[in-house]
Amino acid sequence: MSKTFTKAIFTLLLLCITGVVAQAQSVTISGTVTDKTTREPIPGVGITVKGKTSGTATNENGKFSFSTTQKAPFTIVISFIGYTSLEKEITGNTANLAFELEPSTIVLGQDVVISASRTPERILESPVSVERMGSAALKEISAPSFYDALNNMKGVEISTQSLTFKSVNTRGFNSNGNTRFNQLVDGMDNQAPGLNFSVGNIIGVSDLDLDNVELLPGASSALYGAGGINGTMLMTSKNPYDYQGASFQFKTGINHLNDDNTGNQQYNQLDVRMAKAWNRFAVKGTFSFLQAKDWQADNYSNFDRNARMFKSGDRASDPNYDGINVYGDEVNANVLSVSRLLQGGFVAQLPPAALTNINNAIAANIPYANIKASLAGTAAQPLIGVYYGLNKGLVSNQDVSRTGYNEVNLVDYDTESLKASGSLHYKITSTVQAIAQLNWGRGTSVYTGSDRYSLRNFSIGQYKLELKGQDFFLRGYTTQERSGDSYISSILGSFINEAYRPSEGPATDPTSGWFAQYAIAYGDAKSTGASDVAAHTAARSFADRGRFMPGTPQFEGAKSAIVNSTISSGQGARFNDKTNLYHYEGMYDFSDAFNNALEVQVGGSYRIYQLRSGGTIFDDLNDKIDINEYGAFAQLAKKMFNDKFKLSVSGRYDKSTNFDGRFTPRVSGVLTVAPNNNIRVSYQTGYRNPTTQNQYIDLSVAGGRQRLIGGIPEMLNKYNLLTTNKAFTDVSYRAFLASAATGAPNPALLKAYEFDPRGVRPESVQAYEIGYKGLLGPKFLIDAYAYYNTYKDFITAVEVYQQNGTKFSKFGAPVNANGEVNSYGGALGIDYLLGNYNLSGNVSYNKLQDLPADYINDFNTPKVRYNLGLGNKEIVKNFGFNVNYRWQDKFYWNSSFAAGEVPAFSTLDAQVNLKIPSVKSMIKVGGSNILNKYYFTSYGNPAVGALYYIGFTYNP
Repeated sequence: MSKTFTKAIFTLLLLCITGVVAQAQSVTISGTVTDKTTREPIPGVGITVKGKTSGTATNENGKFSFSTTQKAPFTIVISFIGYTSLEKEITGNTANLAFELEPSTIVLGQDVVISASRTPERILESPVSVERMGSAALKEISAPSFYDALNNMKGVEISTQSLTFKSVNTRGFNSNGNTRFNQLVDGMDNQAPGLNFSVGNIIGVSDLDLDNVELLPGASSALYGAGGINGTMLMTSKNPYDYQGASFQFKTGINHLNDDNTGNQQYNQLDVRMAKAWNRFAVKGTFSFLQAKDWQADNYSNFDRNARMFKSGDRASDPNYDGINVYGDEVNANVLSVSRLLQGGFVAQLPPAALTNINNAIAANIPYANIKASLAGTAAQPLIGVYYGLNKGLVSNQDVSRTGYNEVNLVDYDTESLKASGSLHYKITSTVQAIAQLNWGRGTSVYTGSDRYSLRNFSIGQYKLELKGQDFFLRGYTTQERSGDSYISSILGSFINEAYRPSEGPATDPTSGWFAQYAIAYGDAKSTGASDVAAHTAARSFADRGRFMPGTPQFEGAKSAIVNSTISSGQGARFNDKTNLYHYEGMYDFSDAFNNALEVQVGGSYRIYQLRSGGTIFDDLNDKIDINEYGAFAQLAKKMFNDKFKLSVSGRYDKSTNFDGRFTPRVSGVLTVAPNNNIRVSYQTGYRNPTTQNQYIDLSVAGGRQRLIGGIPEMLNKYNLLTTNKAFTDVSYRAFLASAATGAPNPALLKAYEFDPRGVRPESVQAYEIGYKGLLGPKFLIDAYAYYNTYKDFITAVEVYQQNGTKFSKFGAPVNANGEVNSYGGALGIDYLLGNYNLSGNVSYNKLQDLPADYINDFNTPKVRYNLGLGNKEIVKNFGFNVNYRWQDKFYWNSSFAAGEVPAFSTLDAQVNLKIPSVKSMIKVGGSNILNKYYFTSYGNPAVGALYYIGFTYNP
């Protein structure tokens, strides 16, 4: 760590300690808020100092207590959605205040958000687009969980790889493991540091413990650092002071209806939360367990992974069939090339005179059966078909793949998700709190990356210490990733094939290999007059003799041995990831020092990645790899022109071990054009460093036929790709292979690929946005925005082929696209109150402009998608409902795993609920995709059907 940065952290600590002392001289206010009509307490009511950012919210019993350094007298504002706001002047410490709120016609746009400026502000006055889901809405969602309901937010889309593994994205460039979108849980980045992205909600917050979700679409690096180039989501759990007591929820249901793969399957989930406070001290614990049968990926389309395009045919008609969700068939060879190699062995088996006789017999058109019979009892006889076929020109220039195994036979679909969290809280003063928190999750799921990964007993633990006050926080946490029994499906399929018959035989018996056996049988069949189709069928049947069939002891024994051996051993498919992340950060808000006439915030962070995979993912078999990142930010904001305009300016500087430092500014302005009506304009910048895998991955995939390597110079030099043995482009390599049809392949067709000697570099974005948010009358809220993004040094991938002797090795490496990549779009959202009914809807549009020539389009986003919602919290006493309809247009999906069109689809989610106040409970009956129209969100992932459930919640 640099001396300058050390001094900055020390200064920040000193300021925070000063803040602790200063806040001891604060004014404390407490009281209760109830409904004037029902006399019942109202939880979640906002209590804020008028014109300031300090405040709190009532707990489940309608009680509140908070302190402020604001000098008395001052005014507090009591506000809640659906009620008329109240104001009260405070002259000093005041306790036992009692407020009664009356229902109001203005119920929209009153939410307070923190994420947009890292300080509380009304969502109507946010300087950038922000979406929010509060605790009130969480109880009424029609989806099985809040994470599934994120799809209903404006501009948000989700890629579903399995029942519990989903990736959130905004504004295009969607991916299965989304490295361009940040997720923070109580301030902790919940990415898996070895996988580089957030693993769904495995270590997230349970529905019972979630207080709110805030989501920032678009760049957010100026405030949150590297990553989040396309968005940042903050999930905040309930604190134990305001939400005390015990609560639990049990949900059961079924899925896989009309699914020929499995038939109906049960779904169960249990959530428990307990919290208790004793004056200054409080404790909280949560537990969640889900068990279900996962969606199965069964796309058996024939895909050419080199040309990245579909082929006609299936296993019966295409000798080189490669199914999307079939593994082991990635391994292939050319039957003509294999036959030519075997020809040399045939010649070596015969004396010169005998070989002359064979050649003369072939030239004289002696029947093949007679020639074969003449070699009876000799070692050359099995190879005569190959020799005869080559001489007669009967052997086709055809690639042939090994027979693969369907995904269902290789991965674990018995989905489980166990989450537990606990925290200890101590109030040092009325406004300063110390927190020790742990979040831990373990699960079995399936993830799609460059392969389909079976995550079995995969776990992540996060452990945090935090000191926070009204104007500052200091936190340090670690994320501990453990891959458990996880493995790569294609390697498993390939190694099971190798277990019963190696693809290539040993030097002592080269004819025993699978491809040699195939070529021998193929040549024999063609020489006897069989058609090409019949010859390939016979050859496969011959080479597959003794193949391990799923469910047999041989198959299960081989599978067990392979999944329990690591990739680095050369005999296994299991990866052994024990990567850790350590993160330290702090922030101080100096606004009170300027009497809130000027908002001033400063902060800094320091992060360490410790890559530990034992050589199964990273190049760390013999050396430990650490990556250090540090940064600092500042933000200034001021209201002007009689508070009609607010200008905010912020900037952040970040530096990483392998990359130059960079500065990311943000400038935004909010103009109030009428009460509760605001126009916002912003210029934001964002960037993301190449991920830890982009830098140091060294992993065999696609059944061992391809190696993924990091793009930094150190990794490229490891395989001499920058210097002595440059690789060839995939286009020229395919042309080289095609030239073999006329004889020996032409090496002149091979063209070298020139890697940038600097290696892969961070990508960046400049984002421009204009938006409007306002109340058009008391019952109509509108939110609209348009954006334009310009990406530079966009990180994409390249596939190249390196020649080593007579063989070629395939490499995949991250590189930066030349030129700029531009995208634009917009969204419109409305909420309308019709009596007690809430009608909502939103539509989003995203478009990609022209691309650089060397860039593979992975925008992966439909041009248009929309959501419609209708709900009523109490259509009759204690009975409510909610319905959400979602539609999205078709689009083309492109990833390192597969590419193809995702058809347009629509889903309908619905729920009805009955509240039972006498026992503080609620019963909910609902379903997602209730019409059971199977759809998939990304190519190569499973189709998703309906999930119907009934749930009982106590003390929600």
